[in-house]
Amino acid sequence: MTRTRRTFSRIATAAVAVTACALATAQPAAADPLSDTNGFYVNTASNPATWVAAHPTDARAAAIRTQIAEQPIAAWFTTGSTGSQVASYVGKAASHGQLPVLVAYNIPGRDACGGQSGGGAGSVAAYKTWISTFAAAIADRPAVVVIEPDALGDFDCMSDAQIQDRLGMLTYATQMLKAKAPDTWAYLDAGNAGWTDAATMAGRLKGAGIANVRGFAVNVSNYYSTSASTTYANGVNSALGGGSHFVIDTSRNGNGKLAGEWCNPAGRKLGTRPQEGGGGDMLLWVKTPGNSDGQCGIAPDVPAGTFSPDLATRLINGT
Repeated sequence: MTRTRRTFSRIATAAVAVTACALATAQPAAADPLSDTNGFYVNTASNPATWVAAHPTDARAAAIRTQIAEQPIAAWFTTGSTGSQVASYVGKAASHGQLPVLVAYNIPGRDACGGQSGGGAGSVAAYKTWISTFAAAIADRPAVVVIEPDALGDFDCMSDAQIQDRLGMLTYATQMLKAKAPDTWAYLDAGNAGWTDAATMAGRLKGAGIANVRGFAVNVSNYYSTSASTTYANGVNSALGGGSHFVIDTSRNGNGKLAGEWCNPAGRKLGTRPQEGGGGDMLLWVKTPGNSDGQCGIAPDVPAGTFSPDLATRLINGT
């Protein structure tokens, strides 16, 4: 090889090395919405906040405001929620440098076993359009998303065909959030400590695309203690092979679970306020404290999702 060729070879090799180094440096860091924000976003338009604003002289208003309405509670998006509404909510949080928590709750045939919160998108195609729009509306802003509460626990009330459709929709949801919301930590709902055994739930999570997202959520809208929920979540994670992450809903678990009761039971209490850590990635208030589980228990006349100041006060006092 001539000197000219050797010189050119060295230059080319050096150029490739520099280019490779530059490309490596340019690669985006792994998403970490907790590090990218300063605390959780408080939804000033939540049901408790709206009720307090409308009833300033009610004797219950002060406690509901400080103990519930001023705390960071997840915002639920469902049938009728538009991409612009999602974008607006996430944008408000971003403008404060804070982390919003959202719930995607629009799977067709939702709450198949409970029967109190039925509804959802009208078809598989409609759901895919909706969840794609939902993910795109979050875009590259930091967020936490809980995907479809109860969706993987309801299988006993569904046909094989319905189960396969649901797994396909959930997988699509994880793919959309991964592709369109890169700074989001998304968690597939994994039921609660008393519903589906850990190994079975792990199999369902795998079939629903958990490899595409951060991990899974437990105890959403339920009452199991943080300790019981952590034990269950660790069992699910072990059955998954380890390496997954989880969050726990502590909104109403301060007094733990009342045996045999899930729908507006008496004697429950607010749990630990939202925070980073606490056993998993985060403890969150996913269910809105004071929102009814359905027309049952101590709120037989309050439809699911409707705020009740009586339920809220009971949770504050543990009665």
